[in-house]
Amino acid sequence: MLMHEKVPGLIDPPEGYGDWLTELKGRIHTAQQRAALAVNTELLKLYWQIGRDILDRQAEQGWGAKVIDRLSRDLREAFPEMKGFSSRNLRYMRDFAKAWPNSEIWQQTAAKLPWGHNMVLVDRVRSVDERIAYARAALEHGWSRNILEIQIEARAIERRGKAVTNFERTLPAASSDLAREALKDPYKLDFLGLGEDAQERAIEQAIVDHVTEFLLELGAGFAYVGRQIHLEVGGDDFFLDLLFYHLHLRCYVAIEIKAGRFKPEHMGQLGFYMTVIDADVKHASDGPTIGLLLCKTKNEVVAEYALRDTSRPLGIAEYRLIESLPEPLQTNLPTVEQLERELQEGGVMQDGAGDD
Repeated sequence: MLMHEKVPGLIDPPEGYGDWLTELKGRIHTAQQRAALAVNTELLKLYWQIGRDILDRQAEQGWGAKVIDRLSRDLREAFPEMKGFSSRNLRYMRDFAKAWPNSEIWQQTAAKLPWGHNMVLVDRVRSVDERIAYARAALEHGWSRNILEIQIEARAIERRGKAVTNFERTLPAASSDLAREALKDPYKLDFLGLGEDAQERAIEQAIVDHVTEFLLELGAGFAYVGRQIHLEVGGDDFFLDLLFYHLHLRCYVAIEIKAGRFKPEHMGQLGFYMTVIDADVKHASDGPTIGLLLCKTKNEVVAEYALRDTSRPLGIAEYRLIESLPEPLQTNLPTVEQLERELQEGGVMQDGAGDD
């Protein structure tokens, strides 16, 4: 049916009806969300109580793991219309209660997330403080379960706010903390599929090709503006590597990429680009442009000194093109010297020597 088609028996809407209908739809939608949240909270309370009961009885009465299988069968028989009483889910309830021993804490954060999100938090995050941080971030940014898993895998919370910056001195108090939290160190760019020797232009192009993943790595609030932004000054042409806009800070974020070690002179180039953006690109209502220099490696002390007398808000962070090996695997791998010594001493197993 067309929007303006007249329906027999219905009056024409009176003046103000359209605005009222829009408001009413919003109130109904809000009520639906609150009802769904209330149902979710009550379900999680039940799951936590069941998990707490299992923990207490296993600890106090020595019940073994098999009691969960028996409980699963009995509950599913008693409540055939309800899902969630599988043995696997009951074990998650036990782990959920163990992960959140204080019911008041989890009800402030985890209770507002679906059960699937909570299973991820229990599985992947060991620290209560980090679990709270990821739960709050998931609520604030509306992360799906898959995005939550990706953020935990990338240790996004732990890297947040780690870049070397001068924001405390160069930005208003209301913006400096938010700006600092918006930058990470290091930035993990392993999704670009590039080797460690990749040059700046290759990294730029790969970021544009994978801009969705890069925006996820940057964090909430960033919007992509463009690559190799043309800036003309006094008839000369200059090109900024990457330009973004931060929706919460209400400012442009200029990013320069350096494939090698950080050098103080890099700050001059990026600062110049920021000056041009503030003069010729940004709106009068926008905040001062923030600069982020991404380099392969940096000396923290040199970076801090480079920022000390700079009046523009700048941050310096490293990037990682290849995910490093987990720590246990790193310590177990032999060095080249160890392998050579084993070969010289005949310690390497000959063909067939290990067969039964």
